[in-house]
Amino acid sequence: MWQTFLVGRYRKRSGISYPQMYAEKAEVEGSEAALRFNCMQRAHQNTLESIPLVFISTVVAGLKYPVLAAAMCGAYSFARIIYTIGYKSGQPKRRTLGALGSNFAVVGLISVATYSAYQLLPAC
Repeated sequence: MWQTFLVGRYRKRSGISYPQMYAEKAEVEGSEAALRFNCMQRAHQNTLESIPLVFISTVVAGLKYPVLAAAMCGAYSFARIIYTIGYKSGQPKRRTLGALGSNFAVVGLISVATYSAYQLLPAC
């Protein structure tokens, strides 16, 4: 929800009206607000792209390792906050630390979910 509000705020500041998803290249070149809107929009979109995998792997991992799954999902959420703060600065390279943290959390969740699923399989 936080990212959604930020996108709305940056959209208003940049003057980009609906239904336009992003500022055009010419708008970005002429306006810092348009660049920051694009960065915020991309941070939000990227989070939406990864969230189904995070939710599913958290649920599956949580069947056997609920505390570990919750901790990894929390780490993912914290890393996405860092990612968003870095990206919305208008300097996309500042998102790297948050991206690395969230990617490590996702890999951990997938690994634990895979192992949990394996453990839940009936013995042959």
